[in-house]
Amino acid sequence: MAKFNTVFEECDILVVGGGMGGTGAAYEARYWGRDLKIVVAEKANIDRSGAVAQGLYAINCYMGTHWGENQPEDHVRYARNDLMGMVREDLAYDMARHVDSAVHKFEEWGLPLMRDPKTGRYQREGKWQIMIHGESYKPIVAEAARKSADKIYNRIMVTHLLMDESKANRVGGAIGFNVRTGDLHVFKAKCVIVAAGGASHIFKPRSVGEGMGRTWYAPWSSASAYALPIMAGAKMTQMENRIVLCRFKDGYGPVGAYFLHLKTYTQNAYGENYEKTWYEHTKAMVGEYIDHHPTPTCLRNHAFIEEMKAGRGPIHMVTTEAFQDPHKETVGWENFLGMTVGQAVVWASQDIDPKYINPELTTSEPYVMGSHATCSGAWASGPEDLSPDEYFWGYNRMMTVEGLFGAGDALGGTAHAFSSGSFTEGRLAAKAAVKYIRDHQNEQIRISDKQIEDLRNEIYKPLEHYQIYRNEIVAGTVSPSYILPIHGLQRLEKIMDEYVGGISVNYMTNEPLLNFGLQKLRILQEDLEKIGAEDLHQLQRAWELKHRTIASECVTQHTLFRQETRWPGYYYRGDYLRLDDDNWHVLTLSRRDPESGEWTMEKAPVYHIVD
Repeated sequence: MAKFNTVFEECDILVVGGGMGGTGAAYEARYWGRDLKIVVAEKANIDRSGAVAQGLYAINCYMGTHWGENQPEDHVRYARNDLMGMVREDLAYDMARHVDSAVHKFEEWGLPLMRDPKTGRYQREGKWQIMIHGESYKPIVAEAARKSADKIYNRIMVTHLLMDESKANRVGGAIGFNVRTGDLHVFKAKCVIVAAGGASHIFKPRSVGEGMGRTWYAPWSSASAYALPIMAGAKMTQMENRIVLCRFKDGYGPVGAYFLHLKTYTQNAYGENYEKTWYEHTKAMVGEYIDHHPTPTCLRNHAFIEEMKAGRGPIHMVTTEAFQDPHKETVGWENFLGMTVGQAVVWASQDIDPKYINPELTTSEPYVMGSHATCSGAWASGPEDLSPDEYFWGYNRMMTVEGLFGAGDALGGTAHAFSSGSFTEGRLAAKAAVKYIRDHQNEQIRISDKQIEDLRNEIYKPLEHYQIYRNEIVAGTVSPSYILPIHGLQRLEKIMDEYVGGISVNYMTNEPLLNFGLQKLRILQEDLEKIGAEDLHQLQRAWELKHRTIASECVTQHTLFRQETRWPGYYYRGDYLRLDDDNWHVLTLSRRDPESGEWTMEKAPVYHIVD
C-alpha cells in the first residue's frame, strides 16, 4: 500500500462541511473571534458543495419581519403544525428571529432576489418563500466563508472526530483523508462545528441502475452529519422523522413553485381531486391534525399514497391551465433551469410539454436530514433566554459532547430551516463556539499519537484489504474476501427499503420487520470490516457507506422506539397505525456507546413555548 503523508493542523474552530451551515459558521466565527484560527474541512469544493450546489430557485425560509409579513412566533407555529407537534421550539424561534439578517447579507453579497414591482418587497412564492435567481447562490455565499476562514481544505473526507484525552466527553478535533492525494489530515481543535450533509441513498431510490444518482436530495450527502456525532457518543433526536417528497416523476423536479406561485393542483388518473376522498380515513389516524391549516405535508403525502394503492394512479399535476399564461410558463421552466436541469431534459426526452400534457408526480424514497422540513439530527442545547432547563446546558447549538456544535443537517429539532436557516444556524453555533473558547482558554486539548495511529490504520484499512486479496476473484468483481462499496450500498438500501419503510413496501414497517432490519444491519457492519477499496475514490465511497450504515442503524432504532404512526405519508408502523398523543407527544433521544456499540433510548418532553 502507498505511504501517505500526514498533514497536521491546529486551530481554534474546525468547521466540518462547507455547505450553507458551514459557510455561516466560518463567516460568524471570524466576526466574534478576530484573533482565533478558523479552519474549514470540506469533502468537495466549498464553491459548489452542499445541498444547494446546483443552484436554488427560492429561499424557503424568510420572515419579512421588517415589512410585518411574519414574526418568529408564526414560523414556530407553522413548523410545529407541519411536524404534527414535534419541534424544538426554542431552536426554531432562535433561528427564525435571526434568519432575515442572513438573507439580507446574501443580497449585499450579490445574490439577485426578485422583487414585487408594485410593493418593492421581495417576490413571495408562498408565505415563507421568496424567489431568487439562484444558479450562483452557493458560490456567492462561499466567498464570504473563504474571506473569513484562515484556511479552507477542499477534498477532505472527514471520517472520525478526535476526542480530547485530558477531559472526558470532550471533542478534540477531527481526522480524515484527501480524496485526491490520499494524505492523512489531522485537525486538532478547541471546538468542532459539524455542518456536514444529511442522508440520501440510505433507502433504495426509485431511480436505479444508471440513474441511481438521480435522487431528489443531494446524492453526495452521505450521513456524515449524523455518523460523526453518533460515533463520538453524542445524543441524537427524532431520527425516525425521515421525509418523503412529492416530486415530478423520474427527474425529481421540485413542485413548490408550481403549487405556490403558479397555483397548480393535482388530479388522479381520472381527473378527480382525490385528497378530499381520504379525509375521514386520515382523521381516524391523526385526529384534529387533518383540520389544521395548512394541511401538514405528510398528510398530503398520505392521500397521494393511498390513492395510488387504491389503483387510481398515476397522479398528475395540472399544468396545462397555468402554462397558458406566458409568464407562468416561463417561470415554470426557469424553476428547473435554475436548480434541476435534469427534469427539463426528462420531459424533453419523453415528449412532455407541460403546456399541453399534465406531467406525472411521484413520492420519493425517504431521506434523513434535519435542515429541510423534518427534525432529525443531534440533540443540542438551545439559547439561554428561550430554552427550558432540559434544553439548555451552557452553549447554544452545543451537542451533548462538550465542545461539539452543530448546524444545518446535523442539528435536530429545527424543521423548515432550509438554506437560509442552515446558514443562520451556522452563525449561531459559531458565536457560541467562540464564547466556549473564551471561557476555556486556559484548558489544553490532548490528542495522543496512539489515537491518531489507531484511526490512521482504520481509515486506510479498505485499501490494504483490497491489495492483499484483490487476486482472489471468483467472477467479475466478486471476491470471497472483501465487499466493494457499491455492493455494500445496494445491500444497505435493500435492507432499509424492505425493513424500515421504503418505497417497495409503501413506507410500511412494524416491530418484527425493524428487528430483522437491525439484525441485518449488524451483519452488514461486520462485513464492512472487510470492505475493499481499489483506489482513493473507492476509499471515499467506503467511508461514505460506513457513515450511511451507522446513521441507518440510528434511524431504525428510533423507528422501533416510537410506537405510533406520528407522520403518515413519511412512514407507517403497521402495528401502531394511529397517532398517539397520550403516550408519544414527546421527542425521542438515542445514544450509541462508542465502546460497546449498544444503543439506549429515552423520551424527552416537548415544550410549547409559543402559544
